[in-house]
Amino acid sequence: MTFEVHPIAYVRGGRAEAIDDDWDRETAVIELIDGFAEEALYGLGDFSHVEIAFLFDQVPPDKIETGARHPRNRTDWPLVGIFAQRGKNRPNRIGITVCGIERVEGTRVHVRGLDAIDGTPVIDIKPVIREFLPRGEVRQPDWATELMAEYWQARDR
Repeated sequence: MTFEVHPIAYVRGGRAEAIDDDWDRETAVIELIDGFAEEALYGLGDFSHVEIAFLFDQVPPDKIETGARHPRNRTDWPLVGIFAQRGKNRPNRIGITVCGIERVEGTRVHVRGLDAIDGTPVIDIKPVIREFLPRGEVRQPDWATELMAEYWQARDR
């Protein structure tokens, strides 16, 4: 079975390269493509956060991982399967990020903390609704906590 997915928007602005860490300082705009009217975003500005699903379109097919690897190629971290990490070299190259909504204007959503680069195709936009967040305690291994230590905000140097 195959599915055909088309972009509904593109990321405009923000970083030009996918360099890890300090993503919260980034602002970008999600701009709907022609064919979507501003009414597609009516009410989105009433939410504080939005979930953006996007394609890692710059990952070449020969870089796709289907097995296990060390996150960020750090051999001091365990060898874990591609589905036990959030790296961009995933089989379907789909990224998902929760980011803050700064404002909605017409067919554009201004966001902060989106870890996608300028020109990235967006395949879905969803408001963050509290009741869809995890119920109960969230558990993760120590290596993931270490990896994420500066992902959103760099420590003072």
